[in-house]
Amino acid sequence: MFANYLIGLREGLEAALVVTILVAYLVKTDRRELLPRIWFGVAVAVLVSLAFGAALTYGPRGLTFKTQELIGGGLSIVAVGFVTWMIFWMARTARALGTELRGQIDRAADGGRWSLVVVAVLAVGREGLETALFLWAATQAGTREAVGSVAPTWEPLVGAGLGLLTAVAIGVALYKGAIRINLTRFFTYTGGFLIIVAAGVLAYGVHDLQEADVLPGLDNLAFDVSDTVDPNSTIGTLLKGVFNFSPATTWLEAAAWLLYAIPVMTLFVLGVRRRSASPTPAPATTPAR
Repeated sequence: MFANYLIGLREGLEAALVVTILVAYLVKTDRRELLPRIWFGVAVAVLVSLAFGAALTYGPRGLTFKTQELIGGGLSIVAVGFVTWMIFWMARTARALGTELRGQIDRAADGGRWSLVVVAVLAVGREGLETALFLWAATQAGTREAVGSVAPTWEPLVGAGLGLLTAVAIGVALYKGAIRINLTRFFTYTGGFLIIVAAGVLAYGVHDLQEADVLPGLDNLAFDVSDTVDPNSTIGTLLKGVFNFSPATTWLEAAAWLLYAIPVMTLFVLGVRRRSASPTPAPATTPAR
């Protein structure tokens, strides 16, 4: 639940920042009459993201077990790819996000009637689709052994929902000038945590592909601590919910976790150190307005 809360908070805040920048720029440049187009585009993006999440959840039902595992494993790996790209992209371009969006608004305002709607749909929809896919994959991984017992499926969804609501509240507070937060530090810390979560999702995807008979080694366990760490215990639930830890892990799952987490985390930390060492203006605290 906590992992999904943080995913919802992090991804939701990215989308909220985009909306805040779009709205603030139109208000600041005295073009309030264009705001309904932005809100319409945001509504379309949200509906498309919800429909995508529903299709992921209910679409595979009715298929054979192996087909469901094949689809689930493949989408989990795709989700890890998207979120990894997003973490590095956000870390590299966050400070220029406001300038980029303001340029898009100016070009769209001079274009056709639907141009601003398209800008809002693309800017918010991209974040929404990434969020829906990664939340779905993390929820699948976090409830693999606990469905119907300690961690029923609604708990991760509630966590994600609370994270999104918190992100919206922070976005509104930033727009109103009620709070100021160091966004660079926020995205750095949450980015590091998401890499650990993504490693667990990748291992879960590999496990799905093993159950689908696409990958070998389903019965070759690297370790089995089920007798020590009960999946239904408080510790087991916390480890599963936060790190997607599985007490019985195959060699292939363990290898996938290590081969992803170590190099990606190393590159991420090196990037953070490089940007911290380079001469930069004051750290971002609020979206450019």
